[in-house]
Amino acid sequence: MYKCNSTDAQLVGGNKNTGSTASQIYNLTHQILKLTSHLESHSEDYSSRRGLRKLLSKRKRLLIYLSDKNTVLYAKVIKNLGIRGLKKS
Repeated sequence: MYKCNSTDAQLVGGNKNTGSTASQIYNLTHQILKLTSHLESHSEDYSSRRGLRKLLSKRKRLLIYLSDKNTVLYAKVIKNLGIRGLKKS
């Protein structure tokens, strides 16, 4: 599993706590990027595709939690990672 270093943690959360929600979102995003590039060359790897869907749903749950608890940090994480925000319903 990819672990973020202190500069990566400062980009998303401002602390070195790898258990924080922002750091977990950062780690999941990098795992998602790695799996996406893997699936581009191995399009019939259904096990990895299932793992990617699980990671995406976990990141979505963490983003929902972060948007409810700390909207400023949520906006910062979305901007720094370059991912879409949640749909407003």
